[in-house]
Amino acid sequence: MRRSGIAALIAVTGAALALAGCSSSSSSGESGSASAGGSTLTIAYQKTSSFHQLDDVLQTVKTDFESANPGVTVNLQPIEAEQDQYFTKLALMNGSKDTAPDVIYEDTFQVMSDAAAGYLLPIDDYLADWSDWAQFQDAAKKAGLGVDGKTYGVSMGTDTRGIYFNKTIFQQAGLPTDWQPTSWDDILSAARTIKEKVSDVTPLSIVSGKAAGEATTMQGFEMLLYGTDSTLYDEDTQKWVTGSKGFTDALTFYKTVADENLGLPLDVALDANVQSRVATDLIPNGKVAMAIDGSWLPGGWIEGDNAWPDWDTTLGFAKMPTQDGAGAGFTSMSGGWLLSVGAQTKDPELAMKFIELALNKENSLTYDTTNSQIAVRDDVAKDDAYLNYNASFEFFSGLVQYTHFRPATPDYSQISSNIQAAVESVVTGDATPEQAASTYDEGLSNIVGPEATESEK
Repeated sequence: MRRSGIAALIAVTGAALALAGCSSSSSSGESGSASAGGSTLTIAYQKTSSFHQLDDVLQTVKTDFESANPGVTVNLQPIEAEQDQYFTKLALMNGSKDTAPDVIYEDTFQVMSDAAAGYLLPIDDYLADWSDWAQFQDAAKKAGLGVDGKTYGVSMGTDTRGIYFNKTIFQQAGLPTDWQPTSWDDILSAARTIKEKVSDVTPLSIVSGKAAGEATTMQGFEMLLYGTDSTLYDEDTQKWVTGSKGFTDALTFYKTVADENLGLPLDVALDANVQSRVATDLIPNGKVAMAIDGSWLPGGWIEGDNAWPDWDTTLGFAKMPTQDGAGAGFTSMSGGWLLSVGAQTKDPELAMKFIELALNKENSLTYDTTNSQIAVRDDVAKDDAYLNYNASFEFFSGLVQYTHFRPATPDYSQISSNIQAAVESVVTGDATPEQAASTYDEGLSNIVGPEATESEK
C-alpha cells in the first residue's frame, strides 16, 4: 500500500515503455482520446494471482457500459504487479498525458498525496447528482477526501485484520482449536509450541520486508503499534510522535520472531510476492500455522484458480490482542480502495459515469462478496446475498469496533517507507529495535520537519 516523487524521477519516455510492458489491454486506444466513432476510457487497476476479483467485475462493467454508451470503448488496463510495484507503474502512467488513465484504482492512503500531485480530479459536483451516493456510509465518504476537503474517489469497500490459524496444526501441537490470545506473549507462546511439536511448519506469518511495502506497515507493524499505548500521529496536536516506547516494543516483537525462527524464512519474508505466496500457497497447503492478515483472503479461496473448499473448516479466526490485553483488549487496522477520476481525463463526466456503474448496488455486491470486503453501501451491507456469502464476514465485521486508520496526511507514504526500513533492519539483524527506532525518528524529522514532531508524552 509508498511512493515519493517517483513520477518526477522517471522520464516520460520511460513511462511509455513501462506502460507497454506492465499491463495488458482489453482494447486499444489512448486515455480519453477520440476513437473511431466515439471516445475511449482507460481504466487502470491492479491484478495478481490472488487478486482477480476486480478484473472480473470490470470485465462485466466494460460490456454493460459500452452497450449503454454506443461509440465508447472501455480500455481495461490491469497492472499485473504486487502493491508497491502497482503504485510505481501507476505513477509512470500518470507521468504523461498520453498514458494517464481516466479511471484509477486508488488506495485510500494515497489519496491526499496523489490529489496534491495533481493525479486526481475532485468529483463533488458529480456526486451531488448521483442518487446512489446517499447509500454510502459517512466513514466511506471521508475515505476519499483530500487535504482541501474535496472528494477524490468513491469507496469500494473496507477491511479489517486479524489472525488466521490452522486448527489442524493447532490440534497437532496440543493447542485449543478455539484459540484466542489475550496478549502478544500468548501469540509467541503458541508459536514456540508449534515450532517444538509440528515440524516443517512456519509458526507465524507477519509481513516484514520493504519489498511488501504498505503491507509491512499496516498488516504487520501497525497491528502491533496500535495495540500499545503509543501512536504514530497525535490527531489533537497534529504532530508525528518520536521517542515512542510502543514503536520500539513493536520492533522487539519482530526481533523475537526473527531470533527464534518463528517466522517466514528471510528469502520468503523479503520477497515482493510474499503476500500472494502466503495467500495462495502457504496457508492453503498447511505450511503456516498462524498469519496476521486481512479480511479479504477468503475471497480468493471461495472461487477461482485458488479455490480452497475446506478453508472455512480448516481455519479459525482470532482477534489481534493488544500488547498486554489493556485498553479495548484487541486491535485491528482498516483501509480500503477507491475508484477515482484521473485529473488528465478528457471526459470527466464519462469517467464518472463509468464509476457510477461499476459501484452501483449490483456490482458493489459482486465485488464485496467475491473479494471479502466489508460493505460500505448500506443496501449491500443489509442484503442477504452479502450476509450469507462468506463464513468469515461476521468475524471480520465485528473487528470494526477495535479498528484504527492510518494517518490521513500527504506525507504518510514517505513515513510508511521509513517504517518498512526500520522493520526490515530488525528482522535481518542489521539493527536493534532501539537503533531502528532512532533511525526512524531521524528520518521522520527529515520528512516532516522538526516542528511537526513531538516526543511521546
